[in-house]
Amino acid sequence: MSVADIKKGVDQKMQRSIEAFKADLAKIRTGRAHTGLLDHIQVDYYGSNVPISQVANMTLVDARTIGVQPWEKKMVPVVEKAIRESDLGLNPATQGDQIRVPMPALTEERRRELTKVVKSEGESAKIAVRNLRRDANEQLKKLVKDKEISEDDERRSSEEVQKFTDKFVAEIDKLVQTKEAEIMTV
Repeated sequence: MSVADIKKGVDQKMQRSIEAFKADLAKIRTGRAHTGLLDHIQVDYYGSNVPISQVANMTLVDARTIGVQPWEKKMVPVVEKAIRESDLGLNPATQGDQIRVPMPALTEERRRELTKVVKSEGESAKIAVRNLRRDANEQLKKLVKDKEISEDDERRSSEEVQKFTDKFVAEIDKLVQTKEAEIMTV
């Protein structure tokens, strides 16, 4: 494994950590409705669990309501039950073959709890990035030990890995601030 492989690998892995963090943030509810909130809900479809997006069409009815239209009429009660039993605290209402999922307004206390969750998720993402940095530095030290690169190359490469780390940690901080502002906006 070369220094270039290590740098490229750590950059890609850190980028994936950021993408995973963005996906986690999308699941955290704000005052507004968006169809991404329901993406992680699994529905029992003929004996196998599948994401809700594979059995229904999801749309925004208005700023506070998500419309879910199952493709099969007999899936309506199953989808409604899956939404009701999810960890989102939503109460869907069925009108014919259309399920309306109103987003309740967030209280001030709930908004503060959600900002704590966002900060916690941000810390987890930072830890993941720092662990990747540690792994890359260990690989570089191993290359020095095996006499494949010089100590100067190792130090220079470690500094570049640190720059990657700083860049991604700053991006995580920015995402956390944006999400907190979004949550606290009434």
